[in-house]
Amino acid sequence: MKHIVAVFILFFISGCGLKPSLDDPKLSNVQLDLEKFLVGDLVAYGQFQDVLGNVSRRFTVNMNGEWDGTNLKLTEDFVYSDGTTEQRIWYLTKTGEQAWNGTAKGVIGQAEGLEDGDTFYWNYTIDLPVPDGTMRVTFDDYMWLLSEDRMLNKAYMSKFGVPLGEVTIMFEKL
Repeated sequence: MKHIVAVFILFFISGCGLKPSLDDPKLSNVQLDLEKFLVGDLVAYGQFQDVLGNVSRRFTVNMNGEWDGTNLKLTEDFVYSDGTTEQRIWYLTKTGEQAWNGTAKGVIGQAEGLEDGDTFYWNYTIDLPVPDGTMRVTFDDYMWLLSEDRMLNKAYMSKFGVPLGEVTIMFEKL
């Protein structure tokens, strides 16, 4: 029993303490403007990896973003490696010079985000579709603009504060 508690504490600490931060030193002088990067057609490639390192799901996302000067509509069409599909439509609003909020089907309350240099942090809770229904999870997303046409996303997924895994995604503008 002591070993199980020790492993649980280790996972909890590692899930809380080993995430990036907007306060981390910037590795470039690139400035992310989400409303510019996400407008138009994009494709993204990603995978889910559990806390033990097992890759259990891969996917491709075809995306289209529309910006009206204040609001960004982002349509995401997922195709998973098992052949299943899903569409998620995000409605994001720029609420300050670097602040965003947004919603999509299944999101509980509002997602909140903040741009800082080449980085965007995005946090939300969602009822995520799974093969036998939905599972309520929280995402802490960190996105880094790598070039004018590429962005890397690392999303930390948890339930009740307990880490479940990570989603890694590479976005490319078409």
